[in-house]
Amino acid sequence: MLKPQKKHAHSLMVAPMLGWTTRHYHYFFRLICKKAQLYTEMFTAQAILKSPARERLLTVDANEKALAIQLGGGIASDLSKAAKIVESYGYSEINLNVGCPSEKVQSGGFGVVLLKEPNRVADAIAAMKAVVRLPVTVKTRIGVDNDESYDYLASFIRQVSLAGCDTFIIHARKAWLHGVSPKENREIPPLNYPWVYQIKRDFPHLTIVLNGGITCLKRAYQQLQHVDAVMIGRAAWYNPYLFAQLDALISPQDRFIVPHRFSIILQYLPYLEKALKSGENLAHLIQPLLGLFHGVVGTKQWRQTLSELLQRRYSFVKIKETLQEFISRR
Repeated sequence: MLKPQKKHAHSLMVAPMLGWTTRHYHYFFRLICKKAQLYTEMFTAQAILKSPARERLLTVDANEKALAIQLGGGIASDLSKAAKIVESYGYSEINLNVGCPSEKVQSGGFGVVLLKEPNRVADAIAAMKAVVRLPVTVKTRIGVDNDESYDYLASFIRQVSLAGCDTFIIHARKAWLHGVSPKENREIPPLNYPWVYQIKRDFPHLTIVLNGGITCLKRAYQQLQHVDAVMIGRAAWYNPYLFAQLDALISPQDRFIVPHRFSIILQYLPYLEKALKSGENLAHLIQPLLGLFHGVVGTKQWRQTLSELLQRRYSFVKIKETLQEFISRR
C-alpha cells in the first residue's frame, strides 16, 4: 500500500453528497476513520436563513474537528449572511457549490451554472470572506456545456482566487446543463485529470483537490503526486470501510488500530438508541450502515438484516438483539 505524501492537512476527503452525507453518516464514518476531511450535504443559503429546523440541521458533534459545510446559492448577500450563521456551529470550512448540475439547482441560479459567471462567484467569495474567519473554498467542474477549454478553467480559477479563495476542489469532468440527469453527469462526461494537474502547476500557491472517479486509497495516493488532496465520492458511501486503514497510514506514530466491522456496529448502537429516542427516522439512521460489508463474505446477509429492521419497525431493544445475533453468527 502506498503512503500519502504530506501535502495538505487532510489529504483525503469525502465529497458532499445530497441526502447521503448527513450527520448520521458523519458519526458512523468517524467510527471507521478520524483523519479524512468530511463535508455536509449541500445546504442552500435560503434554507439556513429561513428554516425553522436550522438548529437541528447545523449542529456539529462536539468531537468533530474536520467537517466542512457546503453552501448553495448565487446571491452574495445571502451567502455572506448564511456564512456568518454557520461559522458559530463549529465547522472547519465553508465550501461553495459551483458544480451541481441538477435542474432544480439550475433553476435557483446556482450550482454549476455559476461556472459561466465567474464575476458572481468572485463576489460571493469576497462577501463571505469579509464576514468569517473560516476558510472559504469552491467545488467546481472543469467546464460546462460548450464553455470547456483549459484557458476558460484557468481564467475562472484566477479570477475567483483573486477574490480570496485559495482552495479549489475540481471534479475532473465537464457538466451538461440539459439532456442528461445528475447521475449521467457523474458518469458520461470523460474524466480529464491532466487539466487538474496543470491547474496545480500553473497555480502552485493554491490548494488543488482532485475529485472524480477515485474508488480506492491506492489510486487516491497516486494522485497526490500531482495535486494537494483527493476527494472520494460515491465509493465512500458504497464502501465506507475502504477508509479503515487511513488513520494508521497517515499517523503511524499514533498506533491507530484498524477498527473491526463488528466493533463499529456495536459502537454505533448507543448513537442509534439516542437518536431514535429524539425522534429521528430509523431509515436515515440505518442507511449509512448499508455498505459496511461491501465486497466481503456476508454482505448479502447484512443488507437483508438491515432491510428486515426497516420493514418490521422493530423497537431499539429488538434492533440491538438482531444486530448482535448477526455478529454472533459470523
